[in-house]
Amino acid sequence: MTTRSSRSAYGSVAVGIHWLSALLIVGLFASGTLAENTVDPATKAMILTAHAPMGIGVLLLTLFRLVWWWRFDTKPAPLGEGPAWQESLAKVVHVLLYVVTLGMAASGIGLFVLSGAGQIIFGGAPGPLPDFELFPPRVPHGIGAKLLLGLFIVHAGAGLYHHFIKRDTTLKRMWFTRA
Repeated sequence: MTTRSSRSAYGSVAVGIHWLSALLIVGLFASGTLAENTVDPATKAMILTAHAPMGIGVLLLTLFRLVWWWRFDTKPAPLGEGPAWQESLAKVVHVLLYVVTLGMAASGIGLFVLSGAGQIIFGGAPGPLPDFELFPPRVPHGIGAKLLLGLFIVHAGAGLYHHFIKRDTTLKRMWFTRA
């Protein structure tokens, strides 16, 4: 496998970013849900010390991926084996994944900055965690999480559909080895 993508498959950089981002996003869903449902402030702070760096990691990976494709790499051509509406839907879902991911990062950073939680969790500032519901970025962060989860399910479901039902090479193109 080469570092850069070819006309038929993604390169190792794009594949690595994709799967590392996916794992971190799953971790963000889990830790975000745990933090939201945790009443104990110390436990919530502990969860957020993992959640926030994962979110920053996804932001950095997403920005790197966009720069990588813009300046250094190209995406493989679509397989062209499905109906035009599926190709269009795939493009829309991919764009929305980027937009919502960047929006989640912005609202998460805004929430930490405006609430002072960043200083409490990472800077050792004294005091209890704030009530995040009182800060404007909380609403888009919550909506974005649900939207991102839906997009994630559609994206993963489409990959599994192509792999197990259509039995084409869509999913294999985004893996480290070629079949």
